[in-house]
Amino acid sequence: MEATAFRISITCRQTRPRHATATFRRSAAAWSYNITLLPGDGIGPEVVGVAKDVLSAAGAKEGVELRFREMLMGGAALDAVGVSLPDETLAAARASDAILLGAIGGYKWDSNEKHLKPETGLLNIRAGLGVFANLRPATVLPQDISLLLVDASTLKKEVAEGVDIMVVRELTGGIYFGQPRGFGTNDEGEEIGFNTEIYSVSEAPNAPHLLHL
Repeated sequence: MEATAFRISITCRQTRPRHATATFRRSAAAWSYNITLLPGDGIGPEVVGVAKDVLSAAGAKEGVELRFREMLMGGAALDAVGVSLPDETLAAARASDAILLGAIGGYKWDSNEKHLKPETGLLNIRAGLGVFANLRPATVLPQDISLLLVDASTLKKEVAEGVDIMVVRELTGGIYFGQPRGFGTNDEGEEIGFNTEIYSVSEAPNAPHLLHL
């Protein structure tokens, strides 16, 4: 469940994006980008709304046109149209240069069957877009405010201070989408649960390759 906290994740697609650079320059006055907004559930709409304002201000300052289109996903989509990832949302995401995702899930939908859970939409959009990895940076900056945050860390200050790491998390293979999975009974008549972790030859290098970029 991701509705109680906002998490910024950078996702990497298997195909090269049309705009490979994220650096905006004043000379790029003719640049324009289509961004699909997926506010989702919980705190998601609030955070995505503020993030949109920040992006708009940054784009205006650098002469970059940003065109936004808001679509349904997660619990909000379930309530509105009965599915967590409408076809229209996936189509809009595929046609975009970038996607800004808020938060998915909440107590309201916890008792739903698996195919009617908000999180199913999250898995489906990962598969539909081929976004095979999250890039999750963890950096402690040297500014005074960061030092105060270090003191609040569950890690000892001398351990956390100066940390600068990138966690690469694979998203579209392995346990996430492996088959078969389910419940059954073993030879002794005992109930069991099973899952399958599987990777193809083409999938295996994707996430490790990012470590060399």
